[in-house]
Amino acid sequence: MNILEIFTRKNRLLLKAMVSTDFKLRYQQSFLGYIWSVLKPLMLFTIMYLVFVRFLKFGADVPHFSVALLLGIILWNFFNETTTGGMMSIVGHGDLLRKIHFSKYVVVIASSMSALINFGINFVVVIIFALVNGVRPAFSWLLILPIVLELYIFALGIAFFLSAVYVKLRDLNPIWEVVMQAGFYATPIIYPISMIASKAGHYGPIFARLDLILNPVAQIVQDARHVMISTANPTIWEWVSNPFPAAWPVVFSLLIFFGGLKYFTVKSQYFAELV
Repeated sequence: MNILEIFTRKNRLLLKAMVSTDFKLRYQQSFLGYIWSVLKPLMLFTIMYLVFVRFLKFGADVPHFSVALLLGIILWNFFNETTTGGMMSIVGHGDLLRKIHFSKYVVVIASSMSALINFGINFVVVIIFALVNGVRPAFSWLLILPIVLELYIFALGIAFFLSAVYVKLRDLNPIWEVVMQAGFYATPIIYPISMIASKAGHYGPIFARLDLILNPVAQIVQDARHVMISTANPTIWEWVSNPFPAAWPVVFSLLIFFGGLKYFTVKSQYFAELV
């Protein structure tokens, strides 16, 4: 099985149909429908903003930190939705897998594309919010495209791995929920990376560097804030002078993607029997 098989006509049509169906069914029974795609991150942002920005004064020294907070939340939600939805996608399409012969990873990619559409809707809200808050548009905004691509590749690799494991280990869902909850607070989303450096004593700058090097989502959030909002949001290249560890998050994301795809490919031959 080769990832290039996704470009065959059969797989393209199936992928398009699955993405369309998944997105239409997501909020079919709700009163507000697709509006929830925007309301959910905005409601979470409002709570985080009131608690951490207004009362606890997180990010007081960072320009437009409210915009940075909203941007971080939708990036994390995209990562969460891609990995969690991908994890359950194979089991959720068990009937289809048993009836039709096709490339199994189309199911996981379809789930991730649905999350990507949701992210696109939310990103429009971020742009509007940024403009209202006085953030000036710049050509650097175009750099958000490779940054989101890195996040997508990293999340999709994890989704491949989780979906293959979830077929046999259904306890993985609550375990992953705990991991994602811990990851949210370990990633500089509700607080700036400079807060780690200043509040963690003598080892603060070291902890900040390690977070950016070992956590690709932290590096992605910082890069996105840097190119979209303000250069006061330092990137990993400003924290780590050595280019090899600075490039590690990107390398790690690629390793996760190809490793997850390889593991998924090996296990996919048994999916129809197990689901």
